[in-house]
Amino acid sequence: MGKVAIVTGAGTGIGRAVSRALLRAGYAVTLAGRRRDPLEAVAKEARASGWRALAAPTDVTVPTQVQALFGKTVDAFGRLDLLFNNAGSGAPPVLLEDLTFEQWKAVVDVNLTGAFLCTQEAFRVMKRQDPQGGRIINNGSISAHAPRPNSAPYTASKHGITGLTKATSLDGRKYNIACGQIDIGNAATDLTARMADGVPQADGSMRPEPRMDVEHVAQAVLYMDSLPLEANVQFMTVMATNMPFIGRG
Repeated sequence: MGKVAIVTGAGTGIGRAVSRALLRAGYAVTLAGRRRDPLEAVAKEARASGWRALAAPTDVTVPTQVQALFGKTVDAFGRLDLLFNNAGSGAPPVLLEDLTFEQWKAVVDVNLTGAFLCTQEAFRVMKRQDPQGGRIINNGSISAHAPRPNSAPYTASKHGITGLTKATSLDGRKYNIACGQIDIGNAATDLTARMADGVPQADGSMRPEPRMDVEHVAQAVLYMDSLPLEANVQFMTVMATNMPFIGRG
């Protein structure tokens, strides 16, 4: 039997690409996300290929739904080896002083609190299973290092993910739980399609930015989880080579 994974935000974009890669590699995958239809589409495709997939509509900001997600996974597949905390949300790119409290809270609730709730449930499963342990990989984003203009909620939440990654890595040692973070820059998904036409830069200009195939992200996650639990990729950055992140300008 292969490994068992939960992927949040699995219906589209990076989550879908990672889920498909895990399924191809022989994992059983629970596909979590707020919208049922995209999850069912991935699950149907998986089952047609003879792969083990479970669509589990979940709002990661609701503790009872997160608990149910992990319970369904253990009921279906017996254990949990990998959690990919990928679910994410952004706020409208408005001036910091014009953001509403509700906009701020919505982003932090999904990106940071949701990742914490999933991590907490993963700990509970991984510490009691036999063999004990597993791996948690957090989607940090380039925004875990440097902001884009008008992105305070998203950037703050992703900086928070870095702190959560470090705390999880430390607290997980006694249970043989490894935790790492993948920081992704400009993967080609529907979310980044606008980059071809130009996005705001720190100097106030609008410029197009290069993107990379999202499959590179999927392969990076597979590599991170290919290591034995005695080894860990603590932080990995995978990005479009020429995107404006390294250097000034």
